[in-house]
Order: sequence, then C-alpha cells, then structure tokens
Amino acid sequence: MKIRIISVGKDRSGLFEPGVREYASRLEHYCRLELVELGEAPKSRGIGQAIEEEGGRILGKLKPGECCVALDERGKALTSEALADWLGRQQSAGRDVVFCVGGANGLSAAVKQRSDLTLSLSALTLPHRLARLLIAEQLYRAFTILRGEPYHRG
Repeated sequence: MKIRIISVGKDRSGLFEPGVREYASRLEHYCRLELVELGEAPKSRGIGQAIEEEGGRILGKLKPGECCVALDERGKALTSEALADWLGRQQSAGRDVVFCVGGANGLSAAVKQRSDLTLSLSALTLPHRLARLLIAEQLYRAFTILRGEPYHRG
C-alpha cells in the first residue's frame, strides 16, 4: 500500500517536522509513504483566491484511483480503531490513499468535493503543520492496531 500526505506550507517553527520524520520512518515498516509539500499561495492574492490556488495544486498531484482523504475540522470524526479499520479495508482493496492537508486557511471546496472521505482530527482548529504530524502519528497507530502490536493502548 502506498500512502501520500500532501500538505501546503513548510514548518517554519521547526516544532513539527522532527515528529513527522520520526513517524515517517516508523511507517516504512507498514507501507510506502511519500510526503509531498506544496508552496503556499502568495498572501497578496487574498484568502479566497489563495485557497483556490492551493487547492488546484493539490488536485494536480492526485493520481487516478487514489482514495483521497481531505482533513478538515468539519469532517467525520473517527476513533483510532475506526481509522485503522477503514485503512485496513483500503489496503485489502488494493487502494493507495492520499491525505490532503490544506494551508493556513484550509482546503478548497474542490479538494473536499474530490475526496472520498473528509476526516476531522479534532473539532478544534489546528495549525496545518500540527495536522500533518497528527495524521502521520495516527497512520502509524492504525497500522499497529491492524497488526495487534502494543503501541496502541486504547
């Protein structure tokens, strides 16, 4: 199974990238993981246009047949076990999965419409770089749940 995390923007703070790299390294035992970072649209264009431009870049990276998951606080909330079950079904079906993390202003409507699932990591609004770290950790947790490994203590 191949999983891609497409995200907009860079971690300028340096707080989150080490964690993302740690979980990416751990995930190598379970799947092929690709981290794709896209540049942010210029702020001078206004929020609406920036969201649409970033959304267009994300859509341009999606491949036919990939299961697309949009991360959005208004999406469906799943437990870690339910996410593991969903991921296991995608793996059994031979589907590759791409998780889309928008920039500081969120994801475009076009990306959400293209998505097979809109997933909430929290009802709280999270910094987009933290969302990238959280999905990497939850993917690692999901694979350990699927394999019955002790990482998840539920």
